[in-house]
Amino acid sequence: MRYAEATDVQSRMTRTMSADEKSVCSTLLEDAAAIIDAFAKSAEADVKRVVSCRMVIRALGDGGTSGVPVGATQGSMSALGYSQSWTIGNGSSGELYLSKAEKQMLGKGNRIGSYSPVEELVWPEVTS
Repeated sequence: MRYAEATDVQSRMTRTMSADEKSVCSTLLEDAAAIIDAFAKSAEADVKRVVSCRMVIRALGDGGTSGVPVGATQGSMSALGYSQSWTIGNGSSGELYLSKAEKQMLGKGNRIGSYSPVEELVWPEVTS
């Protein structure tokens, strides 16, 4: 099952996907759907489509055009010493993961900075 198609991903990208990326994109969209369902099965279909696209775009990257990994939250460069370092906020470059904003879009983000699975048992209407 997929919540988006390769054309949805392409329409959100700032570059054109290669033929190889288009074939990989369908598989990544299936993987993204499995991750989303494990996290928030009851989320709205439109939200699942947007989140799927964002996850796949991060995994495919920008094709090396900027030199900055998609999803990087911090980075540094040097010149003559040829040094580079990047910090990825939630996952690693090329990996499918849900960002904090996407978790909130799916209705499962931490509202007060903590999470207790026991609260879902006691107050399901508040946590869903």
